[in-house]
Amino acid sequence: MSALVIGIGVTLSALVVQGLATELGLQIVSALLMRRAVGTNVWRNGLATLMFIMILWTGHLVQMTVWAAVFVAVGEFHAFAPAFYHSAVNYTTLGYGDIVMSPHWRLLGPQEAAGGMLAFGWSTAAIVTIVIRLVRFRHRNEERARARVPTA
Repeated sequence: MSALVIGIGVTLSALVVQGLATELGLQIVSALLMRRAVGTNVWRNGLATLMFIMILWTGHLVQMTVWAAVFVAVGEFHAFAPAFYHSAVNYTTLGYGDIVMSPHWRLLGPQEAAGGMLAFGWSTAAIVTIVIRLVRFRHRNEERARARVPTA
């Protein structure tokens, strides 16, 4: 029962991290759009998208780190490196199975995997949203530019 309760708490905490990373990325892209540093050029939009992806990726790494710290805190691992490796395998649903937690804490693994799937789905939706926003912005600017050009 304690693994379930701790897992729910860590999952919620990890998803808050993903929410913060998503919001940070959205705010940065929005600020760049307002300054017109992105939005009008395909290459700049691509760079903005890559920057957004890296912010989200950092959020995923932080979540894996949070889970690894919990694994160490509950005594499943004595060193951070194997705890982080185990966390990454769980979080990404890779599931090598080369490290198995004790029966008492084993339920944390599937909870982390479920949280990781949610976070990756959330990231995918956010990336698609940003790409659509940048493409629409660029197309609107191109339409405005065409409307200003007099035809003979």
